[in-house]
Amino acid sequence: MRIGEIAALVGVTPRAVRHYHRLGLLPEPARRSNGYRKYGIRDAVLLARIRRLAELGLGLDEVRDVLADDEGRELVEVLEELDRDLGRQEALIRERRARLAELLGEARAGRLTAEGPVSAELAGLFAGLGEVPASPMAAKDRELLALLDTVAPAGERDRLIGAMRSMTEAPGALERAHAVYARLDALAEAAEDDPRVVGAAQALADCLPDEVVARLGTAELPEGGFADAFLADMSPAQAAAVRHALRLVQERTR
Repeated sequence: MRIGEIAALVGVTPRAVRHYHRLGLLPEPARRSNGYRKYGIRDAVLLARIRRLAELGLGLDEVRDVLADDEGRELVEVLEELDRDLGRQEALIRERRARLAELLGEARAGRLTAEGPVSAELAGLFAGLGEVPASPMAAKDRELLALLDTVAPAGERDRLIGAMRSMTEAPGALERAHAVYARLDALAEAAEDDPRVVGAAQALADCLPDEVVARLGTAELPEGGFADAFLADMSPAQAAAVRHALRLVQERTR
């Protein structure tokens, strides 16, 4: 058989056969006097086995390991590992579909937020906040929460959302938060030494009750990485207000 014939017989492409030759999975057969490869039944059997193993989901390196074990003992181990991996993938797919069903329900009911998809816990917090004020700083706040909802470990995320929920449920909390957003928005074009920075920082610090501060922690925002990226999205005056507010919170809870 020539390469096109063995490829058609096994159900692969000639290009795949050449690829298996290059990887050493399928030995090169002898060539005829005209230079064409001459494949036999044993070549077809081996090529069919490579195809079956690949269709099971094995990588080509794993296929090589299986083929190198003449007694087939390693095949059982590889297939067991593959079965466990497929089980993990199935569980992950079920989890994602369950979350997708929740999001579809929220979207159909008109409750999917602009920052979504987010966790059910954060979606509940956003719903409790009511209508979003027309404030660039409020939008940044919600975007940051959506980011933390994605990247923070589950325990830290739950702690953060719980603290935010208790803070927003306090009497007059939403009105005070909207007032703080307005003060920070007013600093959008201001310099770092703008006299309004101190007042905005104090208002921001006052929005955080002591019990919420205790749950969130009191460490000042660190330098570098995420913190720099977060503050870089603000004007110099806004960033200065946030840093000053964190210092005030730290001093208050010592």
